Amino acid sequence: MGLDHEIPVLKIEEDALPAAWEKSVLAAWKDGLDIKTEYDKKGDPPSKDCTMIIVVGRPMMEPRIHRAFPGGLEDLEIYRQEVVFGIHDHWINPSEGKWTYTYHKRIFGYEIESECIDQIDAVVRKLTEVPYSRRAQAITWNVKLDQETEDPPCLQRLWFRITEAPDGKKRLNMNTHWRSRDAFKASFMNMYALTDLQRIIAEKISEGRGEKIEVGRYVDISDSFHIYGSYHEDFKKFLRTVEKRSFAERTWHTKFARSFFEDAKKKIAMEKQ
Repeated sequence: MGLDHEIPVLKIEEDALPAAWEKSVLAAWKDGLDIKTEYDKKGDPPSKDCTMIIVVGRPMMEPRIHRAFPGGLEDLEIYRQEVVFGIHDHWINPSEGKWTYTYHKRIFGYEIESECIDQIDAVVRKLTEVPYSRRAQAITWNVKLDQETEDPPCLQRLWFRITEAPDGKKRLNMNTHWRSRDAFKASFMNMYALTDLQRIIAEKISEGRGEKIEVGRYVDISDSFHIYGSYHEDFKKFLRTVEKRSFAERTWHTKFARSFFEDAKKKIAMEKQ
Protein backbone atom coordinates (compact mmCIF):
# COMPACT_ATOMS: atom_id res chain seq x y z
CA MET A 1 0.00 0.00 0.00
CA GLY A 2 1.22 3.52 -0.76
CA LEU A 3 1.66 6.33 1.73
CA ASP A 4 -1.00 9.00 2.12
CA HIS A 5 1.26 11.70 0.63
CA GLU A 6 1.90 9.78 -2.61
CA ILE A 7 0.06 10.32 -5.88
CA PRO A 8 -2.83 7.82 -5.91
CA VAL A 9 -3.35 5.47 -8.84
CA LEU A 10 -7.04 5.27 -9.74
CA LYS A 11 -8.85 3.12 -12.30
CA ILE A 12 -12.28 3.58 -13.86
CA GLU A 13 -14.04 1.12 -16.17
CA GLU A 14 -17.25 1.83 -18.09
CA ASP A 15 -18.71 0.85 -21.45
CA ALA A 16 -19.68 4.35 -22.60
CA LEU A 17 -17.30 7.29 -23.00
CA PRO A 18 -19.30 9.94 -21.07
CA ALA A 19 -19.89 7.59 -18.14
CA ALA A 20 -16.18 6.76 -17.96
CA TRP A 21 -15.17 10.43 -18.13
CA GLU A 22 -17.69 11.47 -15.48
CA LYS A 23 -16.62 8.77 -13.05
CA SER A 24 -12.95 9.58 -13.62
CA VAL A 25 -13.30 13.25 -12.70
CA LEU A 26 -15.46 12.41 -9.69
CA ALA A 27 -12.82 9.92 -8.52
CA ALA A 28 -10.04 12.48 -8.99
CA TRP A 29 -12.00 15.00 -6.93
CA LYS A 30 -12.75 12.51 -4.15
CA ASP A 31 -9.44 10.67 -3.92
CA GLY A 32 -6.88 12.91 -5.62
CA LEU A 33 -3.85 14.25 -3.81
CA ASP A 34 -3.81 17.95 -2.87
CA ILE A 35 -0.72 19.37 -4.60
CA LYS A 36 0.57 22.64 -6.07
CA THR A 37 1.13 23.33 -9.79
CA GLU A 38 3.37 25.67 -11.76
CA TYR A 39 0.31 27.67 -12.82
CA ASP A 40 -1.10 28.53 -9.40
CA LYS A 41 -1.85 32.16 -8.60
CA LYS A 42 -1.68 33.61 -5.12
CA GLY A 43 -4.58 32.33 -3.08
CA ASP A 44 -5.42 29.38 -5.35
CA PRO A 45 -6.18 26.13 -3.50
CA PRO A 46 -4.02 23.16 -4.41
CA SER A 47 -5.09 20.96 -7.29
CA LYS A 48 -6.58 17.51 -6.93
CA ASP A 49 -4.22 15.12 -8.71
CA CYS A 50 -3.87 11.43 -9.42
CA THR A 51 -2.51 8.93 -11.89
CA MET A 52 -5.61 7.79 -13.76
CA ILE A 53 -6.39 4.73 -15.88
CA ILE A 54 -9.70 4.96 -17.77
CA VAL A 55 -11.02 1.91 -19.61
CA VAL A 56 -13.82 2.54 -22.12
CA GLY A 57 -15.19 -0.82 -23.20
CA ARG A 58 -17.31 0.40 -26.13
CA PRO A 59 -16.01 3.79 -27.30
CA MET A 60 -18.60 4.21 -30.07
CA MET A 61 -21.55 3.39 -27.81
CA GLU A 62 -24.27 6.04 -27.55
CA PRO A 63 -24.68 8.41 -25.86
CA ARG A 64 -21.15 9.50 -26.77
CA ILE A 65 -21.16 13.09 -25.51
CA HIS A 66 -21.24 14.45 -21.97
CA ARG A 67 -22.98 17.81 -21.66
CA ALA A 68 -20.58 19.11 -19.01
CA PHE A 69 -17.46 19.35 -21.17
CA PRO A 70 -16.26 22.97 -21.53
CA GLY A 71 -17.29 24.77 -24.70
CA GLY A 72 -20.09 23.88 -27.08
CA LEU A 73 -20.79 21.17 -29.60
CA GLU A 74 -19.32 23.28 -32.40
CA ASP A 75 -16.07 23.50 -30.40
CA LEU A 76 -16.08 19.73 -30.00
CA GLU A 77 -16.30 19.18 -33.77
CA ILE A 78 -13.61 21.76 -34.49
CA TYR A 79 -11.31 20.10 -31.96
CA ARG A 80 -12.01 16.66 -33.46
CA GLN A 81 -11.00 17.96 -36.87
CA GLU A 82 -7.87 19.57 -35.42
CA VAL A 83 -6.72 16.20 -34.09
CA VAL A 84 -7.92 13.93 -36.90
CA PHE A 85 -7.51 16.13 -39.97
CA GLY A 86 -5.04 18.85 -38.91
CA ILE A 87 -7.24 21.79 -39.83
CA HIS A 88 -5.13 24.13 -37.70
CA ASP A 89 -1.66 22.76 -38.33
CA HIS A 90 -0.93 26.02 -40.18
CA TRP A 91 -1.26 27.86 -36.85
CA ILE A 92 2.06 26.35 -35.73
CA ASN A 93 4.59 29.18 -35.63
CA PRO A 94 6.46 29.45 -32.31
CA SER A 95 8.76 32.19 -33.63
CA GLU A 96 5.70 34.46 -33.77
CA GLY A 97 4.40 33.39 -30.38
CA LYS A 98 1.80 31.06 -31.89
CA TRP A 99 1.26 27.33 -31.38
CA THR A 100 4.37 25.20 -30.92
CA TYR A 101 2.74 21.96 -32.08
CA THR A 102 -0.52 20.15 -32.79
CA TYR A 103 -1.21 16.53 -32.00
CA HIS A 104 -2.11 15.97 -35.64
CA LYS A 105 1.20 17.34 -36.87
CA ARG A 106 3.20 15.29 -34.40
CA ILE A 107 1.49 11.97 -35.19
CA PHE A 108 0.81 12.45 -38.92
CA GLY A 109 3.92 14.47 -39.74
CA TYR A 110 6.60 13.91 -37.10
CA GLU A 111 9.73 15.81 -38.14
CA ILE A 112 13.14 14.28 -37.55
CA GLU A 113 16.39 14.88 -39.43
CA SER A 114 14.62 16.79 -42.22
CA GLU A 115 12.18 13.91 -42.69
CA CYS A 116 8.43 14.08 -42.11
CA ILE A 117 7.00 10.75 -40.93
CA ASP A 118 3.32 9.79 -41.02
CA GLN A 119 3.16 7.55 -37.97
CA ILE A 120 -0.52 6.71 -38.43
CA ASP A 121 0.12 5.47 -41.95
CA ALA A 122 2.88 3.28 -40.48
CA VAL A 123 0.45 1.94 -37.84
CA VAL A 124 -2.12 1.08 -40.51
CA ARG A 125 0.47 -0.66 -42.69
CA LYS A 126 1.91 -2.62 -39.74
CA LEU A 127 -1.44 -3.88 -38.45
CA THR A 128 -2.69 -4.62 -41.95
CA GLU A 129 0.31 -6.88 -42.38
CA VAL A 130 0.58 -8.25 -38.81
CA PRO A 131 -2.62 -7.47 -36.86
CA TYR A 132 -1.32 -8.87 -33.56
CA SER A 133 1.93 -6.87 -33.68
CA ARG A 134 2.96 -5.04 -30.50
CA ARG A 135 4.94 -2.44 -32.47
CA ALA A 136 2.13 -0.25 -33.78
CA GLN A 137 2.52 3.06 -32.01
CA ALA A 138 2.93 6.80 -32.54
CA ILE A 139 4.71 9.31 -30.30
CA THR A 140 4.50 13.09 -29.90
CA TRP A 141 7.42 14.06 -27.66
CA ASN A 142 10.35 15.76 -29.39
CA VAL A 143 13.32 15.80 -27.06
CA LYS A 144 14.94 18.68 -28.92
CA LEU A 145 11.90 20.97 -28.81
CA ASP A 146 9.81 20.00 -25.81
CA GLN A 147 12.19 20.01 -22.85
CA GLU A 148 12.35 23.79 -22.56
CA THR A 149 9.09 24.98 -24.10
CA GLU A 150 6.39 26.57 -21.93
CA ASP A 151 3.73 24.44 -23.63
CA PRO A 152 4.92 20.83 -24.07
CA PRO A 153 2.51 18.19 -25.40
CA CYS A 154 0.26 16.47 -22.89
CA LEU A 155 -0.34 13.46 -25.14
CA GLN A 156 2.80 11.32 -25.33
CA ARG A 157 2.03 8.09 -27.12
CA LEU A 158 -0.63 6.08 -28.94
CA TRP A 159 -0.47 2.28 -29.01
CA PHE A 160 -2.59 -0.13 -31.06
CA ARG A 161 -3.16 -3.87 -31.30
CA ILE A 162 -5.81 -6.07 -32.91
CA THR A 163 -7.38 -8.95 -31.00
CA GLU A 164 -9.62 -11.77 -32.23
CA ALA A 165 -12.57 -12.97 -30.18
CA PRO A 166 -13.75 -16.64 -30.08
CA ASP A 167 -16.57 -15.69 -32.47
CA GLY A 168 -13.99 -14.55 -35.02
CA LYS A 169 -14.62 -10.81 -34.65
CA LYS A 170 -11.48 -8.69 -34.75
CA ARG A 171 -11.17 -5.44 -32.82
CA LEU A 172 -8.67 -2.61 -32.78
CA ASN A 173 -7.58 -1.86 -29.22
CA MET A 174 -6.05 1.54 -28.48
CA ASN A 175 -4.10 2.94 -25.53
CA THR A 176 -3.20 6.61 -25.11
CA HIS A 177 -0.57 7.82 -22.65
CA TRP A 178 -0.60 11.35 -21.25
CA ARG A 179 2.06 13.24 -19.35
CA SER A 180 -0.43 15.63 -17.80
CA ARG A 181 -3.94 16.88 -18.48
CA ASP A 182 -6.76 18.94 -17.12
CA ALA A 183 -9.26 16.28 -16.07
CA PHE A 184 -12.35 18.47 -16.09
CA LYS A 185 -11.69 20.98 -18.85
CA ALA A 186 -9.71 18.99 -21.42
CA SER A 187 -9.86 15.21 -21.06
CA PHE A 188 -13.34 14.60 -22.47
CA MET A 189 -12.59 16.42 -25.72
CA ASN A 190 -9.25 14.59 -25.92
CA MET A 191 -10.91 11.19 -25.56
CA TYR A 192 -13.75 12.03 -27.93
CA ALA A 193 -11.36 13.04 -30.71
CA LEU A 194 -8.93 10.18 -30.22
CA THR A 195 -11.61 7.50 -30.15
CA ASP A 196 -12.80 8.89 -33.47
CA LEU A 197 -9.25 8.50 -34.75
CA GLN A 198 -9.40 4.92 -33.46
CA ARG A 199 -12.53 4.39 -35.57
CA ILE A 200 -10.87 5.81 -38.68
CA ILE A 201 -7.77 3.65 -38.24
CA ALA A 202 -9.95 0.56 -37.80
CA GLU A 203 -11.71 1.41 -41.08
CA LYS A 204 -8.40 1.85 -42.90
CA ILE A 205 -7.10 -1.49 -41.65
CA SER A 206 -10.40 -3.11 -42.65
CA GLU A 207 -9.88 -1.82 -46.20
CA GLY A 208 -6.32 -3.07 -46.29
CA ARG A 209 -7.10 -6.53 -44.97
CA GLY A 210 -10.41 -6.98 -46.75
CA GLU A 211 -12.18 -7.88 -43.51
CA LYS A 212 -14.10 -6.06 -40.82
CA ILE A 213 -12.02 -4.66 -37.97
CA GLU A 214 -14.28 -3.26 -35.26
CA VAL A 215 -13.44 -0.58 -32.71
CA GLY A 216 -12.27 -2.30 -29.53
CA ARG A 217 -11.70 -1.03 -26.04
CA TYR A 218 -9.98 2.29 -25.42
CA VAL A 219 -7.58 2.78 -22.50
CA ASP A 220 -6.57 6.26 -21.38
CA ILE A 221 -3.57 6.56 -19.02
CA SER A 222 -2.59 9.88 -17.41
CA ASP A 223 0.45 10.38 -15.19
CA SER A 224 -1.11 13.57 -13.82
CA PHE A 225 -4.90 13.75 -14.08
CA HIS A 226 -5.80 16.94 -12.26
CA ILE A 227 -8.55 19.33 -11.29
CA TYR A 228 -7.07 22.80 -10.82
CA GLY A 229 -7.68 24.61 -7.55
CA SER A 230 -8.39 27.82 -9.47
CA TYR A 231 -11.74 26.47 -10.69
CA HIS A 232 -12.88 24.36 -7.75
CA GLU A 233 -16.04 26.43 -7.41
CA ASP A 234 -16.97 25.72 -11.04
CA PHE A 235 -16.39 22.03 -10.42
CA LYS A 236 -18.72 22.10 -7.44
CA LYS A 237 -21.48 23.28 -9.80
CA PHE A 238 -20.81 20.15 -11.87
CA LEU A 239 -21.13 18.04 -8.71
CA ARG A 240 -24.55 19.53 -8.05
CA THR A 241 -25.60 18.77 -11.63
CA VAL A 242 -24.58 15.13 -11.20
CA GLU A 243 -26.67 14.93 -8.05
CA LYS A 244 -29.79 16.53 -9.53
CA ARG A 245 -29.96 15.22 -13.11
CA SER A 246 -30.24 11.72 -14.53
CA PHE A 247 -27.48 10.30 -16.72
CA ALA A 248 -29.71 10.80 -19.78
CA GLU A 249 -30.05 14.47 -18.86
CA ARG A 250 -26.26 14.77 -18.52
CA THR A 251 -25.46 13.36 -21.97
CA TRP A 252 -26.22 13.77 -25.67
CA HIS A 253 -26.45 11.27 -28.49
CA THR A 254 -24.42 12.06 -31.60
CA LYS A 255 -27.67 12.39 -33.55
CA PHE A 256 -28.61 15.43 -31.45
CA ALA A 257 -25.21 17.04 -32.10
CA ARG A 258 -25.15 16.66 -35.89
CA SER A 259 -26.67 20.05 -36.71
CA PHE A 260 -24.12 21.74 -34.45
CA PHE A 261 -21.34 19.77 -36.13
CA GLU A 262 -22.56 20.98 -39.52
CA ASP A 263 -22.39 24.57 -38.25
CA ALA A 264 -18.82 23.91 -37.13
CA LYS A 265 -17.92 22.62 -40.58
CA LYS A 266 -19.27 25.84 -42.09
CA LYS A 267 -17.04 27.86 -39.73
CA ILE A 268 -14.05 25.77 -40.75
CA ALA A 269 -14.84 26.34 -44.42
CA MET A 270 -15.08 30.11 -43.81
CA GLU A 271 -11.58 30.08 -42.25
CA LYS A 272 -10.17 28.79 -45.53
CA GLN A 273 -11.61 31.59 -47.62
